[in-house]
Amino acid sequence: MNTIKHIKNRSDLAVAGATPAFAETLHVGRPNIGDRDGFLQRVGQILDSHWLTNHGPTVGEFERRIAERLGVKHCVAMCNGTIALEIAIRALGLESEVIVPSWTFVATAHALYWQGITPVFADIDPRTHNLDPDAVRRMITPRTTGIIGVHLWGRAAPVDELQAIADEHGLKLMFDAAHAFGSTWRGQTIGCFGACEVLSFHATKAFNTMEGGAVVTNDDELAEAMRLMRNFGFKGYDNVIHPGTNGKMIEVCAAMGLANLGAFASVVASNRAHHAAYVEALAGIPGISVLNYDPDESNSHHYVVLEIGDAYPATRDELVAALQAENILVRKYFWPGCHGMQPYRGLFPHAGLMLPRTIEVASRVVVLPNGTSLPDGAIATIAAVCRALIGA
Repeated sequence: MNTIKHIKNRSDLAVAGATPAFAETLHVGRPNIGDRDGFLQRVGQILDSHWLTNHGPTVGEFERRIAERLGVKHCVAMCNGTIALEIAIRALGLESEVIVPSWTFVATAHALYWQGITPVFADIDPRTHNLDPDAVRRMITPRTTGIIGVHLWGRAAPVDELQAIADEHGLKLMFDAAHAFGSTWRGQTIGCFGACEVLSFHATKAFNTMEGGAVVTNDDELAEAMRLMRNFGFKGYDNVIHPGTNGKMIEVCAAMGLANLGAFASVVASNRAHHAAYVEALAGIPGISVLNYDPDESNSHHYVVLEIGDAYPATRDELVAALQAENILVRKYFWPGCHGMQPYRGLFPHAGLMLPRTIEVASRVVVLPNGTSLPDGAIATIAAVCRALIGA
C-alpha cells in the first residue's frame, strides 16, 4: 500500500472533522512551560545575587522540595539524567556486568558502557514493557554486579521481584526512573526503591528543569558520595577527598524546576484528558490499541503509546510515515532497542536471540504527541489518519 499517496486524499481526513497538515510540526515531548512569571522572577533574583552555580540556594530549595514530594531523605540534583545515572552507577560500585533492559532509552546502556561496564540485555514482559524477572535470572553470570530496572512509561518495574533476585545473588539494584516522576507503585511514590533511583528533568519530560536530573535515595553514605562526585570530590575549599566530575545543576535550571512543580498537577490533568481523548478517538480501529495506565496508581500520562497489531492493514512504519506527512512527528520509541544500536550491535551481534519479546514490542510501538501545548484538533487529525489508512 502506498500510504502517503492514500493519505493525500484530503476527504479521508475531513470525515473526522480534522484539519489536515498542521502548519507547525507537532512533536512528541514538546516542553511544558509552568509558571512563566514565577520563573522569570526567580531568574531575576539569581542574577541579582550573582550566584549562578556551585550549590546555590535555588538548587538547595529544589532538592528539598523534590525530596519532600517523593518522601525520600536525599535528592542529589545533577546537570542531566545521564550524568546522574553515571554518578549513581559509580557511587554504587557497579562493575563488570550489569543487567538492563534493551527496551529503554540508550542512555541507560551508555551510562554503563561509558565507564567500562558491560550492559547485559534482558528481555521484557510484553504486557508491561518492563523487565521480565525470569529473563533477568537467565542473564546472571559470575561477573554480574547489579541490575538496573527501568520504570518504562512511568509504570513501575517489577520492584519486589527484582529486589528478591538482587538479594538472592548479592547484587546491587537501582532504578532508572526517568519516565516516572509523580508515579506510584502500590500507592508508594516511585523514588524510594532499590539503592537509589535516577530521575530525568529533561525538557521533553512531563516535569522539566529545561535540562537536569537527580538521584534520590534513603542511603546517607551513598548520597554523601554522590554529592562529592558531582563536584570533583571537593569537601570545602581546597580539599579534594574523592574522585569526581562536574555534574552540578545550575541555579536557573532549579528555578525552572520550582516554577514547574507548582504547575505539575495541571500538566498531569491535561495529559490525562488527552490520553482519554486518544483512547476514545482511536476506539474500534482494528489492530490499534492504546497503552493504559492503572487507575489505582498515579502517573503523569505523559506517554500516549500505540501498539500496532497484525489486524491493522498498514505497517507501523507506514503509519508513522503517514502521520509525519501531516506534520505530526510521532516516534518509534525505542526502536530497534539498545541491542540494535552501536556499539552494542557490533559487540553483541547475537543478543537478539535472547530478546524475542523486546524485538516484537519494538516493531509495533508508536508514541503520539501530548502535553499542555497540544493544539485543538490534533487528536482528531491523528485518529483520522489512522482511520484513513484502512478506508474507514
